[in-house]
Amino acid sequence: MIRVVIAEDQNLVLGALAALLKLESDFDVVGVAADGAAAFEQVLALQPDILVTDIEMPRLTGIELAAKVTAQVPHTRIVIVTTFARPGYLRRAMAAGAVGYLLKDAPAEQLAQALRRVHAGGRAVDPELAAHAWGDHDPLTERERQVLRLAGEGRSSAEIGSALALSSGTVRNYLSEAASKLGAANRIEAARLARDKGWL
Repeated sequence: MIRVVIAEDQNLVLGALAALLKLESDFDVVGVAADGAAAFEQVLALQPDILVTDIEMPRLTGIELAAKVTAQVPHTRIVIVTTFARPGYLRRAMAAGAVGYLLKDAPAEQLAQALRRVHAGGRAVDPELAAHAWGDHDPLTERERQVLRLAGEGRSSAEIGSALALSSGTVRNYLSEAASKLGAANRIEAARLARDKGWL
């Protein structure tokens, strides 16, 4: 049996994914979680073969979750299932340790096939998205990404500085550099552009 934990913050989608896998005789859905932190606790406790996770979730994103699982439970293979067909997300997910990246609008039968491939040691990545991903370079540093993400939430330089233990001047420098790299007029436009590319 292939033991699976599913992390998804939309209850309807979570239930559908679990029901879909339960129809397959070789899968055992051993845990479900509605946020990234709960999913990480389940992976630690249950040691599943595969973690299926969305990207946008409370407490820990799917990419942050993938990085933690890869570091601490390396035998659990990670597959992202998301609506975000963005090359930047795919690149960051793979860098965090994911071995699968599937879109939620893919045919349902592809999920079980992809998970079997991953369990056997392979990868499962949406082919069209993969073709785009490797030609789309993310110019942002990790610190610029953190600062932009908070700016996109409407936080002031002082609030961002407090959250990241940086001075307001340093925050402004990071925001200016990120906006310049993205050709954006201001921090909000820079955050929007980066999010559209999947870099945040």
